[in-house]
Amino acid sequence: MERMAPGNSWLVWAGILSAAAAILHLAIIAGGPDWYRFFGAGEGMARMAERGMLKPALFAIGIAAILTVWASYAFAGAGLIPRLPLMRTALVAITTVYLLRGLVFLPLLALRPGRVDAFVMWSSLIVLAFGVVHAVGTWRAWSSLSVPAR
Repeated sequence: MERMAPGNSWLVWAGILSAAAAILHLAIIAGGPDWYRFFGAGEGMARMAERGMLKPALFAIGIAAILTVWASYAFAGAGLIPRLPLMRTALVAITTVYLLRGLVFLPLLALRPGRVDAFVMWSSLIVLAFGVVHAVGTWRAWSSLSVPAR
């Protein structure tokens, strides 16, 4: 295990946020169709879940798996677990995805304001906060994220 980067609780929190989001996606499967609706998966996914189809669960499991990898990169960047390949590249890519997803409501608000409901607004703001936490953590840990000299 690596030594935690000084003052990089930001990446620890980034990992906690991604892990919590992964757990939430698994909880949605257990919660059933009403949870799919509440968390914005859409009526189509909720109806497929009502019919017992696997597609909604597989999507949720896939998203949970990706978020688990993202949490692992944040924890590795913080030095809590052994470093992973392409640390800088991965953390920048993860941060970029979170920030872009978080900002998606701005063009929607300008171009199709009717498509921006409370779910889109709140989920975008939450994911934007995830992106900011990842960005600050990655920036603060940047020098410790380079490949160590041998």
